[in-house]
Amino acid sequence: MLSFEDVVAARDRVAETARHTTQEYSHTFSAMTGADVHLKLEQLQRTGSFKIRGATNRIGALSEAEREAGVVTASAGNHAQGVALAASRIGVDATIVMPEHAPVSKVQATENYGGNVVLHGRDYDAAAERAHEIERDQGRTYVHAFDDWDVMAGQGTIGLEICEDLPEVDTVIVPIGGGGLISGVATALKGSDESIRVVGVQAEGASSVAESLQKGRRVERDRVETIADGIATRTIGEKTFRVIEERVDEVVTVSDSEIAVALTRLLERAKTLTEGAGAVPLAALLAGKFDYEDGETIVPVLSGGNIDLNTLTNVIVRGLAETGRYLKIRTVLEDRPGTLDDLVSILSAEQVNIYGIEHDRTSRDVAMDDAEVVLDLETRGPEHVDRLLAALRSEGYEVEVLV
Repeated sequence: MLSFEDVVAARDRVAETARHTTQEYSHTFSAMTGADVHLKLEQLQRTGSFKIRGATNRIGALSEAEREAGVVTASAGNHAQGVALAASRIGVDATIVMPEHAPVSKVQATENYGGNVVLHGRDYDAAAERAHEIERDQGRTYVHAFDDWDVMAGQGTIGLEICEDLPEVDTVIVPIGGGGLISGVATALKGSDESIRVVGVQAEGASSVAESLQKGRRVERDRVETIADGIATRTIGEKTFRVIEERVDEVVTVSDSEIAVALTRLLERAKTLTEGAGAVPLAALLAGKFDYEDGETIVPVLSGGNIDLNTLTNVIVRGLAETGRYLKIRTVLEDRPGTLDDLVSILSAEQVNIYGIEHDRTSRDVAMDDAEVVLDLETRGPEHVDRLLAALRSEGYEVEVLV
């Protein structure tokens, strides 16, 4: 079992490569939640993610023979970059197997840090199978993304920093993919102060922990589907499950919509960019997924910021739609002069800004003498959306909300 002493021992080795990241008080999120919220900004870490900590600790512990043979790993992106950088710093050859649909930005970053990238499989688990084949064929050391004591100990240095920078901390919220981060952080926190509560968060589309805890054994999902690709694993590790059972107080889940809202709030209000997995802890807090006292000191661990720009665009649109700031609707007009102007007049009266209009007279979904209209609109919140839709429908328009 991972010990507090293991995490403390990892600190010096990790400090050679990883940064002691800042912990920032958030007036905005404290006011929104009633808690005393401090954000642990691991997206400011080298490689943009906490993963560099565990990779550095594991690779630093290799024997000379293991260093000579090289390492191999599987990763959706962040662990890949951590292993690539940690290995290149000490001259170890690293092969990284990533899922075929891994974000391009993460693939390129891994190569830039010195890793040899192999794309294989639809998700992390398929990539891991290929990585183990390379391990056997080439005699390399497999550096597990999460189910390794040295990796967990390295990630746990985050917990040491939280306690050092904020001794009065009450609750720490940590994302869960394979469980390496929360295992290390929980070990560090409980070893420092047993009263600190540790709350784990998974995406609904990749949630295996809650059911695993309920059944007392690891449960594997058939597939995963979430915008939080950094925690998109079908199950947690054998070792991490043991630590989570013993040291994590509560595990909750959040939807992709809730993740998108949190990511958008971080961008707009905290001027902070995270990836989906990095926004998961704040999503759980904003969505009220667990109970806490007014004024309770809470630290969401923003685990990383390596988000693909195409994904970011989609997430922002989803976040704006969920908060009533963006609306896409479809309606049908009579195909005669002035009908579009009448529709736009209603939008103008309701002070709606128009991003774009698609006017299609040839759509097969409408009558020959009608035209289909799709509008992208900027709105000012849920009440504004409701008022606009009511105004349109009161004038006889049949409106379908698309986004």
